[in-house]
Amino acid sequence: MSSVKQVANPKPREFFWLLALIVVVGLLVRIGAAVWWESRMPAGERFLFGDSLGYEIHARHIAKGEDFAYGSAYVTRTPGYCVMLAPFYWFADEPPTMALRMVGIVCGAAAIALAAWIARMLFDPVAAVIAAALVALYPGAIAMSVFILSEAPFAPLMLLNLGWIIVALRGETMTKRLNFAALAGVVFGIAILTRPSWLMFPFFAVPFGIVFYPQRKQQLAIYAMAALTAAMVMTPWWVRNYQVIGQFVPTTLQVGASLYDGISPIATGASDMRFVNDFEQQLQAIEAEATQPLPGTHESRRDAMMKQAAIEWAFDNPVQVMRLAAVKFWRYWTPLGNNEEMSGKMAFVLAAGYLPIVVTGLWGTTLYARRSWTYLLLALPIFYFCCLHMVFVSSIRYRQPPMLALAVLSAGLLASWLHKAWPNAAEVPATKGESDFTEKS
Repeated sequence: MSSVKQVANPKPREFFWLLALIVVVGLLVRIGAAVWWESRMPAGERFLFGDSLGYEIHARHIAKGEDFAYGSAYVTRTPGYCVMLAPFYWFADEPPTMALRMVGIVCGAAAIALAAWIARMLFDPVAAVIAAALVALYPGAIAMSVFILSEAPFAPLMLLNLGWIIVALRGETMTKRLNFAALAGVVFGIAILTRPSWLMFPFFAVPFGIVFYPQRKQQLAIYAMAALTAAMVMTPWWVRNYQVIGQFVPTTLQVGASLYDGISPIATGASDMRFVNDFEQQLQAIEAEATQPLPGTHESRRDAMMKQAAIEWAFDNPVQVMRLAAVKFWRYWTPLGNNEEMSGKMAFVLAAGYLPIVVTGLWGTTLYARRSWTYLLLALPIFYFCCLHMVFVSSIRYRQPPMLALAVLSAGLLASWLHKAWPNAAEVPATKGESDFTEKS
């Protein structure tokens, strides 16, 4: 009987080894997926996505100590992911793509561990194991780990950012709250330098916490500290941009192109940047005819021109903008993917991995958001990126990082079901030393 009871009530150490096993399995799955993906690449092709080439060019410039630029454009990308890739370009101008993919694979394994950590903090060890398993085997997470795209490092940075904010919110003393808020701000800054679209998340999320949950002064202190340290991390990038552009640029000068890509007479909801050449020719003609110096640089003027064109078209065509928003909403949430050439089997695998997490995750959100702000905070990224990409172009690609946060809430719900179904087998020690101050009204 004693041996049965020991199995039925795993010790924390046993959970650790189980979690470690899941992380290793997730790592091996990603390595296998990368090998399979490499075997499918056409001869002579290095990348599937045009963005990957941009990262390579910038990483090569960093490795050689050259200007961080793409041709004559100096602020087309933030440096976070490029810095991670740069060491590979110390040894070759075109290092093996499998080596570059290892950055994403390691980041994917880190995301598994971070999801388990947050689930353990908010729920219990059973939820931590389930969260790790969900993230380890989620097809979207596996794909993002394999592709040479900034989503790969952004996913664990986002989870670490959210995790440390949650620790701060649950802190029993103001010192602990501010210390972890500072750490969260540092990671927030690095995450923005990796994936600039994360910049506006606090403006989306913080009002929910301030309006609907108590202890507002403590919340504001945490957010202010995180904003301060994030600004410190971002300042070198801001100073550099001002030096090369002559104006404050918080992230990049790609906003205009991205906005016109999503809102314009040629917009479809998907990305098609061929229009950039047309704007380039128009701007060159304007600059050639100018009798006085124009404000800004060529790069900033092109960004402003495309941004203005998108805004003007949106005001003149509100119905089309709303129609495009609906199309982009579906492109973001669809379980079947956006590629019409995707095989039926691949679409089934995608839907089978996506639907259980999104359904149980959103279900868990409705249940746990009543407990405290930390649970709702974990769910908000999926909605934030949805709203963002109803303006810009949309794809299932953009939902993949926030799906990992939603998987934690899914794991909490699944763990609660497991407790009810097998109360003895699922019995685990309660979390100690954690007190979310938002629960105290």
